Amino acid sequence: MSAQAILQRLGAPLTVLVLLTLWELAARALALDGFPTATESLAQLPAILFDGQSLQSIGASLARMFAGIGLALLVAVPAGLAMGRNPTLARMLNPLLSAAYPVPKAALMPMVMLWFGVGDLSKILVIFLGVSLPLLYHSYHGAARLDDKLLWSAAAMGMRAPARLLRITLPGALPEVLLGCRVGLAMALIVMISSEMIARQSGAGDLLFNALDMALYPDVYAMIVILAALGFALDWAFEHLRLRLVHWAEPRQDAASGGNS
Repeated sequence: MSAQAILQRLGAPLTVLVLLTLWELAARALALDGFPTATESLAQLPAILFDGQSLQSIGASLARMFAGIGLALLVAVPAGLAMGRNPTLARMLNPLLSAAYPVPKAALMPMVMLWFGVGDLSKILVIFLGVSLPLLYHSYHGAARLDDKLLWSAAAMGMRAPARLLRITLPGALPEVLLGCRVGLAMALIVMISSEMIARQSGAGDLLFNALDMALYPDVYAMIVILAALGFALDWAFEHLRLRLVHWAEPRQDAASGGNS
């Protein structure tokens, strides 16, 4: 096996090892109460991961996150595809999207709480809003790049507009739509934690803030490590799924995300 192949296989573990080493050295050098060492923080992982209540809270967070993503897929993808094939609709909605783009989605949480309370629905709606923009953006551009002749041919054969959207536009725009899903997955995790820090009833964000309130700083950093690992695992799994679904598409780098936290 060549040296380059070895580096490709060991690149991620080596990067993690280097980061943990730097963290350990920096924490020991600074000796701050609010900055525990890597060994102190990692030692708390079993206590969190094998605690039933903590796992239940993390599971509740994931349930909210996937509910928000599912709702965004049902609403934002068809809307983005329709915008990509209908310039009039795109001109109508683009100003609204441009205004919503720079607004941190977690900042909407107090307003949503006033309308729907502090339960799961508020958090799911905020996650939905955070995921919808990248899905709209990528679905719109994926549909706009389609060859018009494909749709003209389908229309000439008698295929109705909803069927063309489902059978022609969606498959053609799928590589771009899945890139939007990958961006949206990261956005969902960020907004999920942010919303749970604001409406603190249960969830991973609530665990994180409770540990901070009680000055359990190793637990705080251990939760951050868990969330980072969770984000990495979800992204890795989705990217492998995406490559299988659109292996025929020309690979390219991710575009800019469609919103912020």
